[in-house]
Order: sequence, then structure tokens, then C-alpha cells
Amino acid sequence: MHADETVVEVRRDGRPAGAESRMWVYRSGELEPNPIILYEYQKTRKKEHARGFLKDFSGICVTDGYQVYHSIADEREDLTIAGCWSHARRGFADVVKAAGKKDGNIRESVAYKSLQFIQTMSRYEEKFAKLEPTDRLEARIHHVFPLVDAFFAYLKSKEGSIAPKSAARKALSYCLNQEAFLRVFLTDGHVPMTNNAAERSIRPFTVGRNNWYQIDTVSGAKASAIAYSIAETAKANRLKPYEYFRYLLEELPKHGELEDLSYVEELLPWSGKLPKCCYQKKASEN
Repeated sequence: MHADETVVEVRRDGRPAGAESRMWVYRSGELEPNPIILYEYQKTRKKEHARGFLKDFSGICVTDGYQVYHSIADEREDLTIAGCWSHARRGFADVVKAAGKKDGNIRESVAYKSLQFIQTMSRYEEKFAKLEPTDRLEARIHHVFPLVDAFFAYLKSKEGSIAPKSAARKALSYCLNQEAFLRVFLTDGHVPMTNNAAERSIRPFTVGRNNWYQIDTVSGAKASAIAYSIAETAKANRLKPYEYFRYLLEELPKHGELEDLSYVEELLPWSGKLPKCCYQKKASEN
């Protein structure tokens, strides 16, 4: 599974104006047959929130470098945290971009060479995208594993030659601190190289946030989490969110009070009993 979170402002939550709340997002792996995306509103970014959500999950969780996830995994034997190479890449890419084409020496820099390592790994991953997990893992071990070893060996050899407070040193230190987590994708063909799936799942919320700026109440924030969970899970299952919402609002009242929930299975985004109007057209039908 994947996990990520982003800032949201809730105007009336009992705290001073401008206090930052968090919208957490958790989603199943992209190789899972029935993708699920769940948003969860919390007032803070504290460990207790992620710990509570993950308490019944065992397996591998792909995240950014937030220490909270690592400390939770340290408490358990059945939870492994995998790092994100997009985050590892970002620091080096920013250094190279800031230098620009006018810097003739940038190609000799640690940032540029580190970026080349990661980009080469990523190109291999693109080639392996359609392989079965067992075949993907075998291909990674053959092609990517040596690159990962060389990447970390190179960073360790250059660690003492970069200014301590420079952006390049910050990017280098991030990768070395995350090494154990960044290597996890080399142990399981189901595990992606990045946490991009979670970032894509939370992006609609961040885009919307720029339009509505803030949520008024805690109840509103929780309602937003439910609405986004349904909408994004619907899209991940190739449903039309509007049509799916309309269908739910038409069907749910037919079942009265929520005492017997056996009917819910037929309403889930992967149910074979949804009406055709809920489904997106396939590319061949456009």
C-alpha cells in the first residue's frame, strides 16, 4: 500500500487562525485488482494517526521519508516501509535546475551524476512496467541492483567533499539516511520504485485546495475526506464519479437504516452489478 498526507486549513477547529491540519491519504498498490483510495482528516501530523490507521495492515507500505512511518515499523515485525526514489531524485534535480545551462561544470557535479544514476534506474523501471511481479524482480536484480549499489557507493565516496549546508549535501544526506528504505523495492516485484501513486491520488485534493482555500469546520473536513475517498476510488476503478455518486444516492435510501449492511457489496466500485452509466468508456470506444 501507499501513504501520503498534505496540509489543509480548517477555520473553526478550536485552534488559532492559520493552524495547519492534515489530510492523510492511503491507497492500495497499483497492481491490486480493486484499487481503494481512502482520505482521512486529522488535526495534526502526529504518529498516532498513522499508527491507528495501519494497526491492522501487515506488509509493505510505500511512503516518502517521513520519520513517523519508520518509527511505526520499528515497533512491529509485520510492517516494512519502502522509500520513494522520486523524493530521492528531487533534491538533486533542484540543484541541477538551479545551476542552469550556463554552468558549464554542472555535468561534473555530484548532483548531476547522482541524477543520472536515478534516471537510468527509472528508465529500466519503465521497461519492466508490464512484467509480472516475479519477472520484474528478476529483471531488477539483474539490471537495477548493480546501479543502486553503485549509486550509494558513489554518494558515500563524495560525502566529505560537499559543503555541509549546501543543497547538494542535503540531497545526498537524504538518500544515505533513507538507504535501507530505498532498497526495499529490490526485494519484491510488487513494490514500485516510487510513491507516485499516492501523490497522484492526493493531487485532486491539493488542486481543489487552491480553489476553496480552506474548510470551515472539522465536520466539513471529515465529510470532504469521505467524498474524496469515494470519488478517487471510483476513478481508480474506471467509474464516472458523478454517475457513481448519483447511483449511490438513489440506491442507499432504498435500504432504510444502516442496520443490515449486506447489500453494500453490490454498491462497491468493483461490483459487477453497477449500471452501465457508471463506467467510463474504454479507449477503443472513444
